[in-house]
Amino acid sequence: MDKMIHINLKAMQGIMNRQTAIANNMANADTTGFRAEIVNARALYVQGDGLASRASTSEAVVGADMNAGTVEMTGGALDIALNGDALLGVQAPDGAEAYTRRGDLMVNESGLLTTGDGHPVLGQGGPITLPQADKISISSDGAISIVPAGGDPNQPIEAGRLKLVSPQGSDIKKGLDGLFRVPNDGALPEDPDATVTTGALEGSNVNMTQALVDMIEASRAWETQVKMLTTAQEMDDGGASIMRMPS
Repeated sequence: MDKMIHINLKAMQGIMNRQTAIANNMANADTTGFRAEIVNARALYVQGDGLASRASTSEAVVGADMNAGTVEMTGGALDIALNGDALLGVQAPDGAEAYTRRGDLMVNESGLLTTGDGHPVLGQGGPITLPQADKISISSDGAISIVPAGGDPNQPIEAGRLKLVSPQGSDIKKGLDGLFRVPNDGALPEDPDATVTTGALEGSNVNMTQALVDMIEASRAWETQVKMLTTAQEMDDGGASIMRMPS
């Protein structure tokens, strides 16, 4: 009975991880550029003497769904939708380089260019800071042009360039903060072929219908494990009653 309980508890822990990932996906169904997390299950056979006849289940987030979300035209000067598999370089809270598909850019009070969730956007020389400008525009290759305050509208100047990269051929991991990183503090090189669509935003690629179905399946799997625990307790009680001395 003890062996059965340990296997059930391990399976329940995996189901909790799955439910957490599904709930996170559902909560970010309207988040710009969000990539749905993928949970995978695998068997972990109990090692020891004899045959490997028992296996527990391990479920964990193994990656992200990199399929594109729906692109909507907004007309915003600082709104961009990354084309293809391109990623935008940003600075993570710990100062490391990370990547995102989020393109709702904005300029804060100090002139720092950030994503909608506050991460500084990286250029060729680090975070991009823009001076006071009457107009800001972003071209398809990521070049940022501005018309300085009081300047000639017909003579914009280039003030920076977005760091656009491609994950093709590289191992990237999605963190709990929704940013992608290269393991061991690595960095991706700039992709000269990467492009963006200006005045547009890419939405989340979460399929809410599928997410609801997955949550129902996870709930039923949890109920099954609870029933197995109850069965194990009944078997233990039955074995104990057999061993009792008759009064």
